[in-house]
Amino acid sequence: MPRYDYRCRACGITFELNRPMAAANDPATCPAGHDDTTKLLTTVAVTGSAAAPAGGGGGGGGGGCCGGGCCS
Repeated sequence: MPRYDYRCRACGITFELNRPMAAANDPATCPAGHDDTTKLLTTVAVTGSAAAPAGGGGGGGGGGCCGGGCCS
């Protein structure tokens, strides 16, 4: 289930809620009980070796056709 970040305009705290995507824009109440909250924009970073395979993804690990020197 996705996690969404919210900020309370009344007290300024930031909090997270796990809720279905269909409920992402539903009103949220902060842990202190305030109803004046806003959903924050969040970003996802993709890092690590799984994000970009070594060798450029071509056949045989040579960096692909043109990267491997097979183009004339």
